[in-house]
Amino acid sequence: MHANIEVIEDGQNRGGGTAGKDSQPTLISHVQAEIVPKETAITISTEQAGRFILASNVLDADKLSNEDVLLEYKAQQSTERGFRFLKDPLFFTSTVFLNSRKRVAPLAMIMGLCLLVCSLGQRALRQSLKRGTQTIQNQLGKPTATPTLGWVFQCFMSIHLLTFACLKQISNLSEQRCWILQFFGAPCGKYYLLC
Repeated sequence: MHANIEVIEDGQNRGGGTAGKDSQPTLISHVQAEIVPKETAITISTEQAGRFILASNVLDADKLSNEDVLLEYKAQQSTERGFRFLKDPLFFTSTVFLNSRKRVAPLAMIMGLCLLVCSLGQRALRQSLKRGTQTIQNQLGKPTATPTLGWVFQCFMSIHLLTFACLKQISNLSEQRCWILQFFGAPCGKYYLLC
């Protein structure tokens, strides 16, 4: 909402060049207004957008209040980013259908473990890059020392293990992929037959 609207005339501008006998000067002005917040609309929007569920196994409110739970949650930014990573269409999580309610908790446990493994893998990669003061390319082809593991997974799509006459070979293992693999160490490299 706005209030105190005022039109201020700055003067006249005849334009550049020589003015013709029929030309009219152009009046230049600007509008000045004060913005007044509409509190009821802000309150309604805040109430609609500000609802989400946080759960804790600490039931004693004296030990952990609702405000403390919220502060702890907000302090863990990687948590929400991690679950966004799990909900990415690349991982087909939305296509999982469970016939029984008993299977929801085990699926949540598996997803939590997947998130833990991904977080540890991303941390290990970033620490390895930091130790060697090295970088890898991001989605835009620019060097980064803080890549996401989701991006690294996308880099490794379309790699295949070929077995022919008892010989194993990895296809599509480019220089960029080999460069990334060295930061994960030898245990990871053995899966790509690099050790």
